[in-house]
Amino acid sequence: MPTDPGCKVDAAVERYGLDSADPVYESIDEGLLARWKGSDDRTPMGYRSLTEWFNKRLLKQVYDEYGRDSLGARVDSDYEALRSDDELVREEMVESLSADGIDAERVLEDMVSYGTIRNHLQECLDGDKAPQTAETDWERESIEVARGVAREKAERALSSLESKGRIDGVESSSIEVQIQLRCESCPTRIPLEVAVKQGYVCEKHNQTPATSH
Repeated sequence: MPTDPGCKVDAAVERYGLDSADPVYESIDEGLLARWKGSDDRTPMGYRSLTEWFNKRLLKQVYDEYGRDSLGARVDSDYEALRSDDELVREEMVESLSADGIDAERVLEDMVSYGTIRNHLQECLDGDKAPQTAETDWERESIEVARGVAREKAERALSSLESKGRIDGVESSSIEVQIQLRCESCPTRIPLEVAVKQGYVCEKHNQTPATSH
């Protein structure tokens, strides 16, 4: 398969020895393509999910190299901490990795974005998959479940804050949970419902024009 000498995925694969890091497929590129397309009865994965999967394989490889425990959900929880918007959580994770001799900043720098994964699949690996046409509602139902969980947790937290005298009017108010999508190339941010309706997040950086229905 053709490769791009400037591809960050290829660079990470070579630097961290990830070519055989896929636990199911012979190579990590084969695994990326299979998971993206939904081969072997697998549910197709999106670019963002594949990005997270790839970055976690990279982190696990680093842990194995430095003798840091990578069993159970350790890699998952550490990855979330490293990518956290909470600066304190992120700094504590960086310090923990440094204690094991791991250059966390370098690891973070070498992790890839969903745009990089997308380009790697489409350009480097010549990947192509037919759009899904099945009429299902599981995606929308999953989003509603996520909203419900967030709403429930917020209600509990606000009730606790009200009982401590930190906030008033909770009982007479309602909680609205909105999921927004942000373009990684510019400050554009829009509600999920709008993105689904128009078929893209950012018109300027839209890679695949939406098909009109």
